[in-house]
Parts: sequence; structure tokens; C-alpha cells
Amino acid sequence: MELKLNILLSCMHQNDMSLIEASNIKSDTVIINQCDEQKTVCDIIGNSKIKMICTTERGLSKSRNMAIKNSNADICLLCDDDEVFEDGYEQKILKAYKAIQDADIIALKMKDMPSHFPDKVKRLGTLDLFHISSWQISFRRNSILKKGVLFDELLGAGTGNGAEEELKFLTDCKKAGMKIYYVPITIATAAQKKSTWFSGFDEKFFENRGASTRYILGFFPASLYALYYVLTKRDLYKKYISIHSALKSTFRGILHNKITKQKRKLK
Repeated sequence: MELKLNILLSCMHQNDMSLIEASNIKSDTVIINQCDEQKTVCDIIGNSKIKMICTTERGLSKSRNMAIKNSNADICLLCDDDEVFEDGYEQKILKAYKAIQDADIIALKMKDMPSHFPDKVKRLGTLDLFHISSWQISFRRNSILKKGVLFDELLGAGTGNGAEEELKFLTDCKKAGMKIYYVPITIATAAQKKSTWFSGFDEKFFENRGASTRYILGFFPASLYALYYVLTKRDLYKKYISIHSALKSTFRGILHNKITKQKRKLK
């Protein structure tokens, strides 16, 4: 049986479907356009069926989940509004899933972005998941639906809790027994647009990072990761904040544990 691919594109305040051509998308796509109206528009662009769902909801994880629920494809690929796809990306991705039939999730390669992994197929362990960005993530839709894994809506842009939503998603998939692979096929280039959540390496960034890793990993692993991150990433942030302040802010987030507290209030 032939596999079907959907691009799941998250964006904001789009007035039309021009992103499809701008992103060189040539496969069926579900667009979640967070804006100021509620409507659904369907169109055919080239040979691709495009569904744009306009919603007044906010939050990147909510956008991802809405796209997953409105897809009808075997394989889904996450996409933001700042990617330009390589020609032939659809065939490359489907070929990878046919070749690795036990793969529930395949992380792919982005052009002009450094990869943490060697240039070969690799089954990913838990620590490897820290090096995967949302742009790279594709998955078998039925695999995550059967296990009841979606994006955690307490994490990601629009929540005030920083990012790490893709790490939570991947670790939840891993805990559910899903098999995650890295396949070094280049699918797209990511433009460097201004982040909707990252405002710089300040105390708030490190505090949110501490809170999110505590929420995802638990106290002890998050504490070890805090030491690793602050010490090894010093060249990234040293112009903006001292090691002492970065570490202090991270552990403030770990100890305060605000996201876990938010989760408890929802139950």
C-alpha cells in the first residue's frame, strides 16, 4: 500500500495560501493559521490538496495538535512558516519509511544547519532527543494516536514557559515504546526569522529552561542537564549573562517547578 504524506504547517496571521509556493511545498498540507477569525478554506495548488484552518486559539503546541487531528495521512511532517523545501522531499521521506518499517518517528536533516549525528541512519536514544528540532520531526500518525501522544500544550511558543515542546513530545513517544530514528536526508532549508519565544539569553530564558527540563525529566536528571548545558554552552550566552547567574536562574526554575504545578491545576 502506498504511503501518504501530509505537511503540518503552523503559522500566524496569514491572509492567503501564498506560503505554499514560498515554501516550495508540493504535497498535501494542513495549515493551522492562528489569527483573528474562525474558518476553514480548502484549495488545490498544483497537484496538492491544501486545507487551511484559521483559528483564534494561540500556542504552537495547540497548533501542532490541531494539525495532527485534521490530517488523514500515514506520515506527517512538522513545518513552520520559515522553511523552504528541497525538490523531491516527499519521495525521500516516504522512501525512508518504507526502508525502516519499524520506525514510528524519523528525524530528518536540514540544509545549512549542523547535525549532531554522523551521516548515517541511527536509532536514537533518550539523550539523542536533546539534539532534535521540531523542523526535523516526521512520524507515523497512527503510531502516536494509538499511544495517545500529542504535543504538551503547557510548552512551546505562546505559553510563557519557553520552548522544549519537541523534547517533551519525543520523550513521551520514547516512553510509550515508539522507535525513533535519524535519517540523514536533507529535506529543507530553514530561514532565520525572529523567534516568537526567544528574547535572548537572559535570566528568564534560563529559568524557563530549568522549569521545562524539570517537568520533562524530573528533578535529578534536570539538575545534571542544567550543569551540562550551562557549562558547555557558555560561548553562546557569555556576552549576555554570567555562568553564575545562568546556573542560579536555571536552578530557580527547577526548584520552583512551575509547569508541573500548572499541570496539577488542570487535573
